[in-house]
Amino acid sequence: MADAQQFWFLEKINLKSLFCPTKLGAAAAEVEHRIFPKGQYIFLPGEYADKIFLLEEGRIKIGSYNESGKEITLAIIDPGEVFGELPLAGVQHRRHFAMAMEDTTCCVLTVDMMKGLMRQNSGLSFLLMKVIGSRMLDMEQRLQSLVFKDSRTRIIEFLVDLAMKKGHRMGYEHVVRKFITHQDIANLTATSRQTVTTVLNELEKNKLITYNRRRLLIRDLDALQRLVPH
Repeated sequence: MADAQQFWFLEKINLKSLFCPTKLGAAAAEVEHRIFPKGQYIFLPGEYADKIFLLEEGRIKIGSYNESGKEITLAIIDPGEVFGELPLAGVQHRRHFAMAMEDTTCCVLTVDMMKGLMRQNSGLSFLLMKVIGSRMLDMEQRLQSLVFKDSRTRIIEFLVDLAMKKGHRMGYEHVVRKFITHQDIANLTATSRQTVTTVLNELEKNKLITYNRRRLLIRDLDALQRLVPH
């Protein structure tokens, strides 16, 4: 678990600061800034992967569809995070889709440009490789969770993970801004919207969390963690 927490700490680093015009130098003029309206796909499975994206504003959903057409959400990307990074590991075609969850602005770099920046900046190279590694580790952990844990446990585990990755500590409490919808949680945990609602209401009744569409407040993260069997 310690290794996983170290990985996720790296994901909290805001990569946007590494792509300011001063640090990009001559490459700054080649960087494309694109606006994607809510609901628009940034890329789709099977497309040639020749660009890397840095989210400046908005939120991005990374996901796929199973054989029956049901959406499976793999990750929610927040500002300052990179996505579409697998070409750096040799992947030539997209395996998943990326869709704007709200009006979104992205910094778009070609793979060749990013590789050039990585050669110039060893810290950037190290960080991006850790991001790729952390996401692979997360996928492995999620697969184990799907196989060995029930729906309720997966939802609670997701809330704990969310607080640790993207929450802000306020005394004994943790607050997550821009809380996602029940359907998004269901897609991320391979459960149903109804099950998510039932579990969240149970946790709120037991005074472990409070939530609305704008935020999630976890009153006692340790108590919530104790509900997840190890």
